[in-house]
Amino acid sequence: MKRLFVLWILVFSISNLFGQDEFKKVNFDKKFKAKNQGVARIEIDEVKELIHIMIALTEIGLDNDDMVEQKGPYYQDVLAAFKQYKSEKIILVIDSLIKSNPLQYIFLTGNALSYNFKGNKLVKDRNYLFPAQSVSSHTKISVNPITTYKNQIEAFAVKTGFRKFYKRQKPFYKGLIAKYNELANLQEQWNWLEKNFESGVNNYTIMCSPLINGLNYTTSYESNGFKQIMMVLPPIDRSAEMSDKENEIFSTRIMFTEIDHNYVAKPTKAYQKEINIAFSERARWVDTSKEGTEYYPTPERVFDEYMTYAVFYLYCNEKFAADESSILFAYNGVNALMKDRGFPRMKELNDALLRIRKNNPTKKISELYPELIEWCKTQ
Repeated sequence: MKRLFVLWILVFSISNLFGQDEFKKVNFDKKFKAKNQGVARIEIDEVKELIHIMIALTEIGLDNDDMVEQKGPYYQDVLAAFKQYKSEKIILVIDSLIKSNPLQYIFLTGNALSYNFKGNKLVKDRNYLFPAQSVSSHTKISVNPITTYKNQIEAFAVKTGFRKFYKRQKPFYKGLIAKYNELANLQEQWNWLEKNFESGVNNYTIMCSPLINGLNYTTSYESNGFKQIMMVLPPIDRSAEMSDKENEIFSTRIMFTEIDHNYVAKPTKAYQKEINIAFSERARWVDTSKEGTEYYPTPERVFDEYMTYAVFYLYCNEKFAADESSILFAYNGVNALMKDRGFPRMKELNDALLRIRKNNPTKKISELYPELIEWCKTQ
């Protein structure tokens, strides 16, 4: 399949993705907080899945296996049930929106959470009001697109029998959620990060879809003293080519490197001045011949991305302390992945951070930043 979706979408992952916005994004009331405090949940949301299916039917979605996961029986089930409706007016509208700006994918799928089905109608969610408003200071929206096209989306769902399809697929969805819990223990990762950084998160939520492929991101919401980290991720599965431990490490890396953006970003910001000096010679740290590196334009962004993966390697060193082969698998995987993405000094930074950590075992990782940054200045 053609890969028309811009490459940076494949690696885009940034804390607080939707930024500081004009309109209220969420309202975490007492009922929401009581239900979600201390909970790590994984969900395949009904309205969000409808939007993913509608995007999959667009011309750009059908021709793009980066934006839409096109492997596996679920995608074939979607095509069998819905492809005959690809010429519906609302599908053509969505196609036009995404072709005009690929970030519309985020605005459509992200704001799907602001509505729920009640019968055949979409009703506003009491907690997620307008969650996806901006991706950067230059890319913002002031009107929720789900609100704009609400009537057409409702009509499409009724005409296609979407709600019956979603209900039939629930056992499959439950199986995907079970695999997440089996292969990548979110609660364990959360506990480790809370212990090793100065931070406090009340809830983790993974919004998943079998149709998500390259676009994975994480964002945070705060309301009424309650902080939620939300990750948008594809399903994870067991590979027959890897051992059980290797499957666990690989699956954990996908999730962990979304979660820990929310922890490494704060100390990175605190040491921004020193990082600017240490990473002033960009060519030492970034292989600009690799597509996607242009979306890490500043020293702060570059260092933050290195740290995201280096902290994952520290986690593996502790979790698999008695299993050298598992640590080596994590180490080689991270180094190869980051080099391929255009971050060639991952191996050296991993080695430096691990050495500093072993010399300061009782310190939080955020307290190790000054020594690590000084090491970076010498490179």
